Amino acid sequence: MPTPARPSPAKKPSSAKKPVLFGLVVVLAAGLLGFVSYRATAPDSPASDTPAAATTAGPDPEVHEELAGLARRDAGDKLALGRPDAPVVLIEYADFQCGYCGKFARDTEPELIKRYVEDGTLRIEWRNFPIFGEASEAAARASWAAGRQDRFWAFHRAAYAEDAKEKGFGRDRLRALAQQAGVKDLDRFARDTDSAAATEAVREDQEQAYGIGATSTPSFLINGRPLAGAQPMAVFTEAIEDAAAEEANVGSAGDPAK
Repeated sequence: MPTPARPSPAKKPSSAKKPVLFGLVVVLAAGLLGFVSYRATAPDSPASDTPAAATTAGPDPEVHEELAGLARRDAGDKLALGRPDAPVVLIEYADFQCGYCGKFARDTEPELIKRYVEDGTLRIEWRNFPIFGEASEAAARASWAAGRQDRFWAFHRAAYAEDAKEKGFGRDRLRALAQQAGVKDLDRFARDTDSAAATEAVREDQEQAYGIGATSTPSFLINGRPLAGAQPMAVFTEAIEDAAAEEANVGSAGDPAK
């Protein structure tokens, strides 16, 4: 089970409603995999050990709307995939040393990209959420630096390869991963990795995660509705298709669905 992050000294979120998100979440045991999954439902919702229990229903549409607003939808975002105007945005808060983040990256994310990003339904926005110490912080900064040369997603794939975690994320290893990812200017990569800009970008992502109450990786928002853990493909499919249908209904009605 991923180790919970320690409390952050980050500034408090701008709205008192944001901590409600995971504060109301029910912690579920997810079978032998041992990952933590959450559910944005009322506190008296029954716990379950089935993957379907991690679906993204929730008690407060205003909370979901506010959290949906965390999507940047910036066409120049180097750490995002998909159309800025896609009807569904999945925000992922993850750590490169997190085993279940790697499981999602290898087993689920490529299929989500093929099914939903390529047809314009889904946009995926990455947030660096390093919670496992200095190596995680270094890998997060390195991923940002790779993104400066348009190689974030290639670095992401290399860093989440089956055996990558065991090789560590020391300076030489990060450089090797950047080279594997096709980063052309490795000296610039090194400078960017060590830059104040990289540190600030990672800090902003981390503060956003803490601000909504996330305590483990991977954690997700799908149009503002929370989902956590390396859930089976079917859970993500249901959440994305429900969100897309809701957006289509809003568009056809000219007013948010009730």
